[in-house]
Amino acid sequence: MADVRLTGVTKRFGTTEVLKGIDLEIADGEFVVFVGPSGCGKSTLLRTIAGLEEASGGDIAIDGRTVNDLSPSDRGIAMVFQSYALYPHMSVYENMAFGLKLAKADKAEIDRRVRGAAETLNISDYLDRKPKALSGGQRQRVAIGRAIVREPKVFLFDEPLSNLDAALRVRMRYEFASLHERLKTTMVYVTHDQVEAMTLADRIVVLNGGVIEQVGAPMELYERPRNLFVAEFIGSPKMNLIPAQVVSVTAKGATVKTAAGDTLKVAVDASGAKAGDSVTLGIRPEHMAPGGKAGGISAEVTFAETLGHATYAYATYGETALTVQLPGDVRPEAGKAIALTVPAEQAHLFGADGQAFPRI
Repeated sequence: MADVRLTGVTKRFGTTEVLKGIDLEIADGEFVVFVGPSGCGKSTLLRTIAGLEEASGGDIAIDGRTVNDLSPSDRGIAMVFQSYALYPHMSVYENMAFGLKLAKADKAEIDRRVRGAAETLNISDYLDRKPKALSGGQRQRVAIGRAIVREPKVFLFDEPLSNLDAALRVRMRYEFASLHERLKTTMVYVTHDQVEAMTLADRIVVLNGGVIEQVGAPMELYERPRNLFVAEFIGSPKMNLIPAQVVSVTAKGATVKTAAGDTLKVAVDASGAKAGDSVTLGIRPEHMAPGGKAGGISAEVTFAETLGHATYAYATYGETALTVQLPGDVRPEAGKAIALTVPAEQAHLFGADGQAFPRI
């Protein structure tokens, strides 16, 4: 196992800077997930750690050793891609053993590692099969097994579940979590699926435009997003954002007036704000409760989506579109108004610069 340290890492393709001074420390044995929109640099960062892309600047250290000038095979890493890249003419055993054979490992050692990895991944019964005889999930396990037999210091995963159907993705998320628990090896995982990030990660790294917006445990990012970008990106459905102005600020929070004219309290430390400042009020769909209590708003339902365990109401509030998660037995009617409470302790507030005021 090993830690990974990135110091001022940059990457340029021609005049385009894709990574802009990345500083990040990944602890020994940690499971870290990179997330962000398409083009944010998450896969490029992973490939740069692997040595598949050369860093334009900065330093990359694995297990305390700077690896900038080392080839991927000398960095002590193993990488698994979204495409399985299995040799179709080889058996599962041969696919998993191939890299070790190229490295001229002892035959008995190869057999020990392959069979040990197969047992870890529950694919021992498939060692004699060809890839075409396997399901998508089984093929992905073989690709992971091929990485495990190398006994790397760090595993790197580039969207390994993106080619699988929804049900299999759920199963494979469990498999990855179990694998990390058994191996206790440092793992760095790239995904565009925030559900994968929230369920797998010890820490999530949110990237945007080649910079890190925030690093933290999943619930830390969910409950205390540092800025508007993280607030919108983490959470599904995404956070509702309502334009507002500061009315007053006290030691216990702030009072704001929305663009639609309602006055609401927010439990944040807004001591840096003053009356009249433009702000954005944030409230997650699951935190908006139906009912005409004080500290609420009224929105017009445009569509309701009933899922059994919950109902999602899509509504308009002034010129702002809202998504509201309601109990499954609530059936709001399109075209009708719905009263919603915005709890002060669940609300977020962001300044004109997009930065969050700390929640109390």
